[in-house]
Amino acid sequence: MIHRIKSLFQTEAVSYLFWGGAATVVNWIVYTAMSFLTPCSMMVCNLAAWLAAVLFAYLTNRCFVFRSRAHRPPEIFREFFLFLGARIFTGLFEIFLPSLLFRLGVTSALFGIEGFWAKAIVTILIILMNYILSKRIVFRKASEKHSET
Repeated sequence: MIHRIKSLFQTEAVSYLFWGGAATVVNWIVYTAMSFLTPCSMMVCNLAAWLAAVLFAYLTNRCFVFRSRAHRPPEIFREFFLFLGARIFTGLFEIFLPSLLFRLGVTSALFGIEGFWAKAIVTILIILMNYILSKRIVFRKASEKHSET
């Protein structure tokens, strides 16, 4: 049983979801701590929490999910900025797409949350987009880079 659980966590998709969940926890911890311990505005707390979660996600994706082989500083900086750019790109979808879906009629509420399903659809889309961008662009293996040329 333990061997099955261990092998399950060695699969890339499960590892990605696990570490993504952990990044979400980091986001909430930083946001909550800043909200209680600093005089910063909600926007500043949220930005700091997002940055902490993105940094955590980069490190865990690099080490545990995609097992990056980049070791030289220029390679690592390139990888990090591609990761950051991908997260900013998908973040724009996360900001604007729920409202668009809501206007297009995905208006059902759940648990009293207006637009719950629009937000849920976008969340799933963002997870998939982040995974694809990380796998195909950010942490692409050297063998994959050379096979495309």
